Amino acid sequence: MQFEHVYTSHPDFLHRYILPEKLFVYLRANFSNSLQQIGTSFLGKPVYKLTIGSGPVKVLAWSQMHGNESNATHAMLDLLETWHKHPELAEGILRQLELDFIFMLNPDGSERWTRLNAMDIDLNRDFHNEASVEIKYLKQAVADKKYDYALNLHEQRTIFTTDGIHPATLSFLAPSENVERTVTENRKKCMAVIAEVYHHLKDLIPEQIGRYTDEFYPSSTGDNFIREGLPVILFEGGHFENDYTRKGTRKYYTVALYYALKAMADLKSGTEGWETYFEIPENKETHYDIIYRNVKLNTEHKCILDIAVQYREVKEDGKEEISFVPYVMEAGDVKKKKGWVEIDCTGKKFRSEKKYPKLDSIADFTFED
Repeated sequence: MQFEHVYTSHPDFLHRYILPEKLFVYLRANFSNSLQQIGTSFLGKPVYKLTIGSGPVKVLAWSQMHGNESNATHAMLDLLETWHKHPELAEGILRQLELDFIFMLNPDGSERWTRLNAMDIDLNRDFHNEASVEIKYLKQAVADKKYDYALNLHEQRTIFTTDGIHPATLSFLAPSENVERTVTENRKKCMAVIAEVYHHLKDLIPEQIGRYTDEFYPSSTGDNFIREGLPVILFEGGHFENDYTRKGTRKYYTVALYYALKAMADLKSGTEGWETYFEIPENKETHYDIIYRNVKLNTEHKCILDIAVQYREVKEDGKEEISFVPYVMEAGDVKKKKGWVEIDCTGKKFRSEKKYPKLDSIADFTFED
């Protein structure tokens, strides 16, 4: 039985936005015997770790280090839901793995739908400073157990493609341990797992799997954990065309998580097949959400240009789902970039209170024939 054929999204978490308290209630009600509170966020919210499996291979995974990246939390929930309905898919893996899931490492940012925590700190750049309380819980969890693998689960923006045409729906990385990007044994362990995931998904979402840049970031979590000897694999959930709430991404993120765990169970820290990792195309930054082409502004002189727009995700009070607010990112010659939607405005009238579209402001203009 193939996991992707029986994948089930969790019925209690249908929206991209996950209210932290709703997640906490669910975890306490369903996994109380396997759940441990490992800390408390800056604003007093619990940070939980769920432990399942009894195998010799120890795996740690954490989600929502960035509060506005919920696909990983969904993937954890959907994996558990699919395993609940099809336990035969879990049994072999959980005999070989002991799996620790840290749900929503940054619950304060998750509630506000912001990348940063309540102190405006990026947890993924706080490894050395430890200015946030939340990064200390993650580092302590790693110190408390000898893990064989770790999964650093994130999301990436809609700007990335694999080839300038197809969206980078999923991207993976075996982080570098140094500026030289040396291919070490620990990186090979990560590459071998990613290669297995790629093998299973490349036909499901062809040309939509990318490789994240392996530039070394001295303050980032994954780079430092692998530098200290822990093989860490980065997941990045990205865009699926016409799917801004990322339901399609959510499905394949979960499928990828399943096959990564299966590979860890099978490989047992082996490096077989690691070279396939370099067959995965590296992400390219090529797209905006919308590009309005050939816009004629209402100016005294002739002015025709392109306007590039990107959505910002905002959690509005009273709404269960996040809102997508268009912002102007570029105005001028935008021919080097593409839009997931491109609108030819030749012959249309530009309607706005401003003569010029202001960068980094809401795209509040319209067009008339």
